[in-house]
Amino acid sequence: MEFLIKSGTPEKQRTACVIAGIFETRRLSNAAQKIDEASGGFVANLLKRGDLEGKVGQTLLLHSVPNVVSDRVLLVGCGKERELTETIYRKLITKTINALQDTGAGEAVCFLTELNVKGLDLAWNIRQTVLTVNDVLYRFEQTKSKKDPQRHNLRRLILTAPGRREVLEGEDIVKEATAISTGVNLARDLGNLPGNICTPAYLAEQAIQIGIRHPAIKVTVLDADDAEVRNMGAFLSVSSGSRQPPKFITMEYYGDAPDAAPYVLVGKGLTFDAGGISLKQPGGMDEMKFDMCGGAAVLATLQIAATLALPLNVIGVVPASENLPDGNANKPGDVVTSLAGLTIEILNTDAEGRLILCDALTYVERYKPKVVIDIATLTGACVVALGKHASGLLSNHASLAHDILTAGKDSGDRAWELPLWEEYQDGLKSNFADLANVAGHREAGAIMGACFLAHFTKKYHWAHLDIAGTAWLGGGDKGSTGRPVPLLARYLLDRVAAKSRVKA
Repeated sequence: MEFLIKSGTPEKQRTACVIAGIFETRRLSNAAQKIDEASGGFVANLLKRGDLEGKVGQTLLLHSVPNVVSDRVLLVGCGKERELTETIYRKLITKTINALQDTGAGEAVCFLTELNVKGLDLAWNIRQTVLTVNDVLYRFEQTKSKKDPQRHNLRRLILTAPGRREVLEGEDIVKEATAISTGVNLARDLGNLPGNICTPAYLAEQAIQIGIRHPAIKVTVLDADDAEVRNMGAFLSVSSGSRQPPKFITMEYYGDAPDAAPYVLVGKGLTFDAGGISLKQPGGMDEMKFDMCGGAAVLATLQIAATLALPLNVIGVVPASENLPDGNANKPGDVVTSLAGLTIEILNTDAEGRLILCDALTYVERYKPKVVIDIATLTGACVVALGKHASGLLSNHASLAHDILTAGKDSGDRAWELPLWEEYQDGLKSNFADLANVAGHREAGAIMGACFLAHFTKKYHWAHLDIAGTAWLGGGDKGSTGRPVPLLARYLLDRVAAKSRVKA
């Protein structure tokens, strides 16, 4: 899909379709008003007959509107004008694209970007339009023998802006949003691939290919022998029941001065998680191919950083592994030694993500990071707490947590902060090791997972994103969402903006 920005009036657009909004009850938006005036009241007369009330998501396709150059006019219901929120705006764009797919229009000019969304600006409208359109059009067909026939003819969407200055700004926003959408699609593709294809070695190869396409990214892959030499006992223990060798992936992007402290992203890369000896229930186990979505998000975010040539140093680290039952697999009661030197009693082999992450979180100390953010489908408890709408956020630094929450709100890829109080740590005590990998109780499972990781993050500012509820959808919409790539990209872009303000 190609996106362009231009200014102009709707009645003079020589295109296959012009898109304009209608508010409740039958109130014309500015664009619809201009079409109506040019057509001698044609639109208003249709609305008076009750063809469209303006309720959210209603659409009405018109052909051959008098004195309007475009072949078609698509009217889209926008609800009550004063109640147009960001959620409703994204719904409008979704409904619009679905309606256009049922037409023969190869191009359309969209005036919905000029709507007044509460508390937001034109830049936000353009960015969210691009992201939402790409989300609607995404299809995963890599593992199908026959591809679904293309339902849509739409190849180009022109987004409108009031004047030349806004057009120039809009072009930069489209470039940024397109890079993010491409990253989201990469993360979705990796998440949707089955575990027999997307193995740790495959994930490592995809990182290498990103490095080839973007020479600014240096990729290094450590194998099991390399990890053993470095005493990554926790990381190695998880793959001991699998025939797929683990891979420890690092991606280094330097867009700033070499000595500038980097932003480090650590993503859980469990390409399949059967639970190990603590075997999961069979129902829904196929969805455990999504347990590497944190790692996929890191690969995607590094690609975005390089595509946009962000003036930051960004490091991505993905410990990739499988967790399967085998005679050599971790057993409940086993004790392993982490890279940090702390011993861990494994009470539940299905709490494996924190075992591979803890060694990665120790490993990244060498970069002397500005901040570290880990991204992991860590706990089912987070799904119970927050559902599919928000990722869980826990942090040892208030300013970092605030920046992540702000990025989540601005991107529409929201997070919600949970406490990381010292009182919770008592639950991880062990009689046989420095700490246990799970608590001896069921309460506060998402918090306890983060409490475990906190033992390995005391030397830097750190935040943990539990994406178990947001990384994929189940049921009829089963598939990876690509989250939290939009949040991570927005966080980095906000850091670029903050850096520019300091220089100014």
